[in-house]
Amino acid sequence: MNRRALLLFAALGLAWGIPYLFIKIAVAELEPAMVVLARSGLAAILLLPLAFYRREVWVVIKRWKPMLAYTIIEIVVPWYFLSSAERNLPSSTAGLLLAAVPLAGVAIAFFMGRPAKLSGLNWLGIVIGMIGVAALVGLDVGGSDLPSVLEMAIVVIGYALGPAILSRYMPDLPGVGVVAVSLAGAAIFYVPVVLLTGAWPTAMPSTEVIVAIVVLAVICSALAFVLMIALISEIGPVRTTAITYVNPAVAILAGVVVLNERITVWTIIGFVLVLSGSYLVTRHQREVVPVAGPEEASARLE
Repeated sequence: MNRRALLLFAALGLAWGIPYLFIKIAVAELEPAMVVLARSGLAAILLLPLAFYRREVWVVIKRWKPMLAYTIIEIVVPWYFLSSAERNLPSSTAGLLLAAVPLAGVAIAFFMGRPAKLSGLNWLGIVIGMIGVAALVGLDVGGSDLPSVLEMAIVVIGYALGPAILSRYMPDLPGVGVVAVSLAGAAIFYVPVVLLTGAWPTAMPSTEVIVAIVVLAVICSALAFVLMIALISEIGPVRTTAITYVNPAVAILAGVVVLNERITVWTIIGFVLVLSGSYLVTRHQREVVPVAGPEEASARLE
């Protein structure tokens, strides 16, 4: 990588590694639905002008059926359950569990009739990755948080299925337009949800929470996507997927430094196993497995 690519890679790794920290801060005072509404709404406000300028909005809206499915599966459902799960799970654990998305991507590709041709190393990666997830869930998280782990499982499935929908039904659509429209659609969906469920805050959130929402929307969503496009232009889509293996490390470090979250032996073991498995399962596949969700804005990496 040249210097510009290295700077972009570092910035993107940071932007995609810190959402879990700021979600944890936000849900301390806000309901999950309100967190999703605020984040998606502000991010959409920032990205829509760029999408309109590039004339990418209407071409995306014309494909409203697959876009609706993508928006629900990639943002509306996962972002809610991620925020809900982080009310109980450490932010570092949430970030690490999402490193299992490539493992889910293999199963998604199979059920969608586009199975990847797996080598022996790929199968070894699946086994290693699942052992890592089992270590995290059974030995690090604890039985009291299993409902939150199930919520994270929904997030993992959504993040693996969303890019697969794009790859199969909308591979020709422009990336900025897809993200801007999907974020706007998610915000529109959550307006009545927030109003009808009483999720609107009854008091002004603290400065810390407001900053968390701004960071989630501006840096972790809107800016991250722009950085991703720039990085792809520098090093290509395949090499860009390597960022997936940086994000969990950033999530763990941020949780420990800012929130004083604990790191156990099983956290470290799970970290090594999950990332090793994810690396092996995506290595030398004929069919690229989706590697991340909107936290990493990577739906256009295929």
